[in-house]
Amino acid sequence: MLPVSVDSEKIAIQGYDTVAYFTDGKAVKGSSAFESKWMGSRWQFANAEHRDMFTQNPDAYAPRFGGYCVMAMVNGEIFRANPLAWVIIDGKLYLNSAPGDAVAFQRRSAEYIQKAEETWKAVNQ
Repeated sequence: MLPVSVDSEKIAIQGYDTVAYFTDGKAVKGSSAFESKWMGSRWQFANAEHRDMFTQNPDAYAPRFGGYCVMAMVNGEIFRANPLAWVIIDGKLYLNSAPGDAVAFQRRSAEYIQKAEETWKAVNQ
């Protein structure tokens, strides 16, 4: 089971602030000073407000597919994503391995989300 993509210290999405994608419209590095634990992972935020927003509703801010690369999932594979390659579609955050993947994902997002959901379901049984 692959609930969340973490590093050796169990830090999710390489320490990036998952709330900032929604509030700031960009990838922002978080800090261990503003940390929350969720799904066995350590989530870091740029400030206390973002930490509190996440803590109150993690499902609204956490990246889909545990922060793994959505385009890899489309191809039936599991890769760690690059937090700088991201897109929000229908209020959900998707991370990719490379900026080009994020662009390709946006072009056919409905189809790709369905394929990624199938892979995610299969690896989490």
